[in-house]
Amino acid sequence: MTKKSNLTTRREFISKTGIAAAGITIGASGISSVSCGRSIGPNDKIRVGFIGIGNRGTQVMDLFRAEPDCEVAALCDIYQPYLDRDYSKVNLRYIELVGDKVPKMGENFPASVAKYTDYRKLLEDKSIDAVMIATQDHWHAIQTIDAIKAGKHVYVEKPLAKTVKEGRSMIEAAKKSKLVISVGLSRRGSTTYHKLAKEIPAGKIGKITYASGSHVSNMYPKGIGKMQPEEPPKDFNWDMWLGPKPYRPYQYNIAPYMFRWWEEYDNQLANNGVHSLDLLRWLLNEKSPSAITTIGGKYVIDDDRTIPDTMSTLFEFPSGVIVTYTTLEASSGRFSPYGMLEFRGTNGTLYAGGANDYKIVPATRGQFQTWDKLMEGEDFVLKRLEKGKLEDGSYAEPTANLVRDFLDCIKSGREPIIGLEEAHISTNMAHLATISMQVKQRLEWDAEKEVFTNSDEANKLLHYEYRSPWKL
Repeated sequence: MTKKSNLTTRREFISKTGIAAAGITIGASGISSVSCGRSIGPNDKIRVGFIGIGNRGTQVMDLFRAEPDCEVAALCDIYQPYLDRDYSKVNLRYIELVGDKVPKMGENFPASVAKYTDYRKLLEDKSIDAVMIATQDHWHAIQTIDAIKAGKHVYVEKPLAKTVKEGRSMIEAAKKSKLVISVGLSRRGSTTYHKLAKEIPAGKIGKITYASGSHVSNMYPKGIGKMQPEEPPKDFNWDMWLGPKPYRPYQYNIAPYMFRWWEEYDNQLANNGVHSLDLLRWLLNEKSPSAITTIGGKYVIDDDRTIPDTMSTLFEFPSGVIVTYTTLEASSGRFSPYGMLEFRGTNGTLYAGGANDYKIVPATRGQFQTWDKLMEGEDFVLKRLEKGKLEDGSYAEPTANLVRDFLDCIKSGREPIIGLEEAHISTNMAHLATISMQVKQRLEWDAEKEVFTNSDEANKLLHYEYRSPWKL
């Protein structure tokens, strides 16, 4: 359980700041809601438009709807049943293929909530203050930049972008505005990790030279299956779904959900792994890696996927820390005895991965050493109370803290918990690891110039040519 001194300190922090996500230090910025459209007072409702309201989009939209100062102003999706919020109209094959990844919907929004099949029409509505973007990865950059140009605050889901160039372009677009741009790297909304992000770099478990993370999900033997191209459902706009990507015939095991196993649109390192990569980098107080080596391939699973079922990446940081991340989708079990993340220090080992708990095991002595132990162990758990809150006053669901923070920032002028630059650096780790595997070599990375210094072939994969008429 939590020590009383820690809990008291965090409660005091809440009372002093009024921020739902306790323990989060947020710096001042030049953001001004007045300069971004209508003046939004502390008691005003923020009108939000939601772009992409399938599985994840619905989850995040529900968190927005739970906030009393959020008004759902508009919905946008390229699949009509999602736009109509009518589960009964969903194609039965979607339900058979992805099950609970199809949102149940049925919210019964009032007639005043506008509905669009083209996000550009939504952005034209000057009464909308902000947008939430939860479309496919390859849409995030274009839609975020267009929203910035339209003067909208943006909450964009992870991963930030599909390419390194897209992420940098988003940052450059935001620099020219005074808008709040927040990114849905959910663990950044956990007060437990904000606590660790201060304590671990300060030496809580000693000097760290190695950390690791993993994702394990046994999809053997059929994975996402094998299917032939078909005509999409008439109420699904496949051309708009593809957007800037090259045209290809529709397949049911691509959209609307299984695109996460197709490199053209996503991969599991960017989809799932980016959360862990962000935590590993953040808790180590590191920026970009200087070298990246990935090995892996599609070794076992007989399906249409174009990403590996087995892969492992080694990141080398300039400080000397080694970080590994492994994705296994053809076996089961866990890498570490607790959680998904492991930080090995000279004095102890931190195990984490859940949103609101962690465990520290004291190190044991090695050869020629005579000490008993260098630190005490720790089992840290924040108790969950009613109404989805934790004992420190924050939400148990970390994304809810990010949503609350986003709305607060629009009103107050503070910077969000996780903005574009930090999200870009973490997302790049997924991109760099993927590129290393594609070119089959150890890559050296110049983080300032955002280029590889030892591979022209790898540099060609930092972006791709958009399909007309889409432009970055």
